[in-house]
Amino acid sequence: MRTLLIAAALSACVFADSNPLTQAVTKSYNTAKQNLIETSEAMPEADYGYQLTKEQRPFSGWIEHTAVGNYSLCSSIKGEKPPEAAHAVHGLTKKADLTNALKQSFEYCDSALQGMDDKTALTDRDGKYAVNSMVGLVTFLNEHYGNLVGYMRTKGITPPSSARAAKK
Repeated sequence: MRTLLIAAALSACVFADSNPLTQAVTKSYNTAKQNLIETSEAMPEADYGYQLTKEQRPFSGWIEHTAVGNYSLCSSIKGEKPPEAAHAVHGLTKKADLTNALKQSFEYCDSALQGMDDKTALTDRDGKYAVNSMVGLVTFLNEHYGNLVGYMRTKGITPPSSARAAKK
């Protein structure tokens, strides 16, 4: 699926003067970012330790994992090692701390995507392409949002994407 998406985006680049690849990724990224931040804010503090089953991560663990993953994937987009901030997220459990850490990780990702164009995204950096991490980031974020939707629904909370769709 990822290869198909990249191939389609590449072919679109040939026929356009703009940056359709990076524009498409950035649009999807911004939606996923909004969904995840609003999810972190919507879950009550008392439910941050909630697990759907004992085998699954608690809600707080998903937020922590998402923030750490953001640093990892976005440092790859930048072509650098993850910042120290990625290590500071480990072990956080409180809503305010995790929501803040998630927002900071998205700010780091914003800086990785800012100024990115299709040419840069498709430049070979020792066999690595930023576009692979960009598409991986969007996939990662949407998968994690999908997991968190189940936690929210079992607590009677309407997920942010559904709440926005209901308002239209």
